[in-house]
Amino acid sequence: MPPLLHPALPLLLGATLTFRALRSALCRLPLPAHVRADPLRTWRWHNLLVSFAHSIVSGIWALLCIWQTPEMVVEIETAWSLSGYLLVCFSTGYFIHDTVDIVVSHQARASWEYLVHHIMAMGAFCSGIFWSRFVGGGVLTLLVEVSNIFLTIRMMMKINNAQDLLLYRINKYVNLVMYFLFRLAPQAYLTYFFLQYAGQRTQGTFLLGILLMLDIMILIYFSRLLRSDFCPDRVPSQQHKDKFLTE
Repeated sequence: MPPLLHPALPLLLGATLTFRALRSALCRLPLPAHVRADPLRTWRWHNLLVSFAHSIVSGIWALLCIWQTPEMVVEIETAWSLSGYLLVCFSTGYFIHDTVDIVVSHQARASWEYLVHHIMAMGAFCSGIFWSRFVGGGVLTLLVEVSNIFLTIRMMMKINNAQDLLLYRINKYVNLVMYFLFRLAPQAYLTYFFLQYAGQRTQGTFLLGILLMLDIMILIYFSRLLRSDFCPDRVPSQQHKDKFLTE
């Protein structure tokens, strides 16, 4: 069926509008004083609240999908479940919403890395949405959202200048463990699996290209995380001030 007539389109539209409505509702919540004083931090705070909600739902959902359909771990291309399919549609709706939010809020230049990530993720998830292939791969990819729960907590605390709190110090170690378990490990496993498509002219080759680019981004983010949280003396003071959006 042509993508423009695909029944998944209402699901994508519904998911996108759901995140838009969620953002509008979260904007009504009170802001920390330090965040409220800066319009950029205010926008970023609201953006991270939506991201936090998506990470909690998608991370738990991905774990449940694998528990219900464990063959997704092995049969990455052919394994399929309704729950996994809906999860991929749900997360694609989030990426669409966040992309629009960044562009409309004139944050594309400051958040270009997020835009690149979202475009690649949406391109990859289309394999599962429109052709019902690699749904298992999409679910495994979304295990990263478990890691993102703690990463988002970290970023929100940094925006609020709360790095001196005990919670931040505990979270940075938990975040490191979760980064290994739910970001680096699944990404390495998926990359190993998709290497079998190297040299072929298939959908798998397209996804391999996206994975390799994401591998580079993930390693860059990991190096930033280590420098910022465990080697702060090696991070320039100006970077502490201006790079809170990405670090």
